[in-house]
Amino acid sequence: MAPSFRRAVLTLGALGLVGVTAVGGPALFAKLMARPHTFTVGSVPETPVALVLGAQIYPDGTPSPYLKGRLDTAKRLYDAGKVRAILVSGDNGDKHYNEPDGMRNYLIRKGVPATQVIADYAGFDTYDSCVRAKRIFGVDRLTVVTQGYHLPRAITTCRLIGLDAEGVGDYTTDFGPVWRYGQLRELGASMKMVVDVASRRTPTLGRYETSVDEALGG
Repeated sequence: MAPSFRRAVLTLGALGLVGVTAVGGPALFAKLMARPHTFTVGSVPETPVALVLGAQIYPDGTPSPYLKGRLDTAKRLYDAGKVRAILVSGDNGDKHYNEPDGMRNYLIRKGVPATQVIADYAGFDTYDSCVRAKRIFGVDRLTVVTQGYHLPRAITTCRLIGLDAEGVGDYTTDFGPVWRYGQLRELGASMKMVVDVASRRTPTLGRYETSVDEALGG
């Protein structure tokens, strides 16, 4: 093999290794960091608040199967006495689209007292929801609830911005192409997590909300 060709092969190999590390490294870091804080409904330590991250809601206010899975998991946590309040955080950036109210209404219909379900209307992504839980709602310790493939990034994001977070994942929708797409999407989303946390990006904020304090009797 000619020296120039050998150098070219080695260079391409090194570039490929750098690329794989850059893409897969953040997701692997999230999995490793989140592993000690990942539980089932039965095994998770008690925390004051469950943070339910938003997902698609239909025009009539019905949660999509993925969102329903998250909400049902939060309801189980509440019924088991693992949390005392539920903070539902989602997208309400358009007047015709309202994840938080749909989430809150669903939980109330399922029997969670209205006083114990708090809506965050500016949880536009995972980072925003975690930061706002801490800075707007004054939460220091929580259990984050989302699909299993998303859970490592959600827990890690919370912990990196200063929240003492545990996590419980929903696996009722663990099948089909949507789940596999979600797993693949986590590679890019984990890279974004690193950028958000490192840059300390400021999400949409506002005045301090006392609703979580009130739900907890504070």
